[in-house]
This record gives sequence, structure tokens and C-alpha cells, in this order.
Amino acid sequence: MYICVCKGVTDSAIREAVNNGAERMRDLKTCLGVTEQCGICACHAKEILEQARAEKAQLHSSIPEITCLTTEQPEETDYERGYRYYSVA
Repeated sequence: MYICVCKGVTDSAIREAVNNGAERMRDLKTCLGVTEQCGICACHAKEILEQARAEKAQLHSSIPEITCLTTEQPEETDYERGYRYYSVA
């Protein structure tokens, strides 16, 4: 759906900008040109911005952190040991 008709900016473009790092309306203005001309789109653009930021935060909070529970190193194979100690001329 078009949010800014003057610049041809869609809600998808705003969501993509948020995924690429846009955090504020100023960022949307810089990268997409939202609100540069008539400004009628400002409240709708801000609404989409807030939704996209919330979705992004929710997505990042639902991804579990992977931690290593052991300090042991995997055992080297004979090939890896030989490769480390001998060089081929």
C-alpha cells in the first residue's frame, strides 16, 4: 500500500528500511524521502515505522542465543596433526 504518494513510498519499503537500520522518521526521510513534500503521509509513515520496529524487536527476542557449554576442544584427526607439523616442499 502506498504511504507517501508524492515519493511513491510503500509500507513494504518502510518495513525494509527498518530492517536495514532505520529507527526514526528522520531516517525514513533521509533514505526514502517520506514527508519531504506535502507531509500528509507523516502519521501513516510513523505508524508503519512503529509496527515494523516492534516486529523487528519481537523477531530478535524470539531467536535463542546459542552458547557453548563445554570448554573442551574437538580431538584432532591424524591428518590434521600431520598437516600442522609437516610442511610439503
